[in-house]
Amino acid sequence: MASTHAHARSAWSGKWAFILAAAASAVGLGNMWRFPYLAAKYGGGTFLLTYLVLVFTFGVSLLLLETALGRKTGQSAIGAFKQFGKKYAFIGVLASTVPFIITPYYCIIGGWVTKYAAAYLINGPEALADGGDFFTGFISSNTESFLWMLLFMAIVFIVVSLGVKGGIEKANLVMMPALIVMAVGIALYTLTMPGAID
Repeated sequence: MASTHAHARSAWSGKWAFILAAAASAVGLGNMWRFPYLAAKYGGGTFLLTYLVLVFTFGVSLLLLETALGRKTGQSAIGAFKQFGKKYAFIGVLASTVPFIITPYYCIIGGWVTKYAAAYLINGPEALADGGDFFTGFISSNTESFLWMLLFMAIVFIVVSLGVKGGIEKANLVMMPALIVMAVGIALYTLTMPGAID
């Protein structure tokens, strides 16, 4: 007689654990890496105002929609949209395709970040602030870029393999507060630079 075992799905330990994870996924590398550059390039306050309007309209709406769909159906993205009818399954397919498209990009940038973190700790900040030569030298070496990308991927794999509570939540408890502290520190430091008020 075959016995069936229900597979218990991983769940967040509490509301704040989920909020930290949602914030971490929403912030993304683009907000920390490209946002300051684009804000300065495209008008500062005007760009920031447009950005905030989009975040609190489209961004928050989509986040709430995805969260509500996930909680209501308990399904994957494809299964959640399919519950509204088979003709809507393609939306879930598109939503599931996006991570496969952006993962290579994130792995490469993650490798850069890992390399910079290691170089900062080993060589100090002066070695990195050389007008771009450090970065150019690093990305021009395919082998080095590939190795740092693999290291980043291994770290992510270990965190994810530990599960929601043992891996992702614990990593978020350290990394999200650290990100906030660093962002505030960089913002305060930037305000002390010449021309910052302008």
